[in-house]
Amino acid sequence: MYFNNKLNLTMLCDFYELTMGNGYFEKGYADRITYFDVFYRQTPDGGGFAIAAGLEQIIQYIQDLHFDAADIEYLRNRNLFCDAFLDYLANFKFTGDIWAVPEGTPIFPREPIITVRAPAIEAQLVETYILLCFNHQSLIATKANRVVRAAEGRTVLEFGSRRAQGADAAILGARAAYIGGCNGTACTIADQLYGVHAGGTMAHAWVQMFDSEYEAFKAYCEIYPDNATLLVDTYNTLKSGVPNAIKAFNEVLKPMGITKCGIRLDSGDMAYLTRQARKMLDAAGWTECQISVSNSLDEHTIQDLLRQGAKIDMFGVGERLITARSEPVFGGVYKLTAVEHEDGTIEPKIKISENVGKITNPHFKKLYRFYGKDNGKALADYLCVYDEEVDDSGSLEIFDPEATWKTKTISNFVAKELQVPIFKNGKLVYTCPSLDEIRAYCLEQVDMLWDEVKRFDNPHNYYVDLSRKLWEIKYNLLKQNS
Repeated sequence: MYFNNKLNLTMLCDFYELTMGNGYFEKGYADRITYFDVFYRQTPDGGGFAIAAGLEQIIQYIQDLHFDAADIEYLRNRNLFCDAFLDYLANFKFTGDIWAVPEGTPIFPREPIITVRAPAIEAQLVETYILLCFNHQSLIATKANRVVRAAEGRTVLEFGSRRAQGADAAILGARAAYIGGCNGTACTIADQLYGVHAGGTMAHAWVQMFDSEYEAFKAYCEIYPDNATLLVDTYNTLKSGVPNAIKAFNEVLKPMGITKCGIRLDSGDMAYLTRQARKMLDAAGWTECQISVSNSLDEHTIQDLLRQGAKIDMFGVGERLITARSEPVFGGVYKLTAVEHEDGTIEPKIKISENVGKITNPHFKKLYRFYGKDNGKALADYLCVYDEEVDDSGSLEIFDPEATWKTKTISNFVAKELQVPIFKNGKLVYTCPSLDEIRAYCLEQVDMLWDEVKRFDNPHNYYVDLSRKLWEIKYNLLKQNS
């Protein structure tokens, strides 16, 4: 990331990760192997699913984990940590294993998206940054996918850098928005770093800079004849903006044989103005001229505009996308699910709460997705213990984790394990796909969800079910600790 040369991101951790680490060290737990799951409890905006993102940045972070001399000196001056622990940190590196769902995968509440198996101190220290990356980029990718689906195949560009909460949020937000389905961004550095195509035309200042609106449009067409999109709402969209745009197109582009051009609106009644503008452009022979709109758009506004018959080819979506303004927190958590003893046995751990939604699924687990053999649609996700194998040649009984009296039988399905190995014994064993590959995979996987799951309002509840063995382990732990 852009400030990696200034900050050691190993120190971007909650302070209690260090105090717990010191405690583990002093009590002889430094080498105890632990299992932690990253999951989330509730999909933003009441949606039916979310989009996993941020894995590439997590990988970069894990590869660079270290404490430098200045970090150790800072910690020593806090007078909280024993010298032996500080010596341990001076030689610190990640030696554990990580499994994760690939970026772009549709994900659902309470299923493990990332699993960390590592000595206790290592597993604890990486919590904050893993959650930071996962929560932020998954939030923006999820919001972007909602916006893109609302646009019904029309182009969507991310326009939010100036409203993002900081430079990092703008850059990685543009990356996540691209994963979610946006076609490009206004953020130049996101193009430079990640290849998210950056584009843009003019602001109102360009139009105001010239003696007349027509001169501003004519000059822009002369400089950028192959990319002439004119902002037509600086003064009066229908009385001067669109007519002056048509005049500039006629005088500059038509003699060149160029028919590709566009206008943009950033204010006013978009449904009415775009309908009228389309009529004016078509009457003047500019049937290929595209109409773009911006100005505080989100999935609901876009959906309403299209229902009202707006004539829009491209949406520029800014603050409500880059900040996920309607629900700006993705509630991913990082919870201990098991510890491994010296003889190799794995002991499941559970967190219990009076709030049923906060009760965790214990143990080191596998996550499967079942697809219908007849239509390829995702049927349900399935959690089982790490040593179980799924036989998809017949039928399978699965358990609803929230209604313990319910079971159902599923058949005629194909099972796919969702988590893949990322690190093994501290070594990277995963090849990150290109951003274009991630985006294509995301759109393909979303298409495999039923339309009922993709509804914005009251989406169908997609099931994340448990194997009998995992259900019984969870039930027994609940009884033991009740």
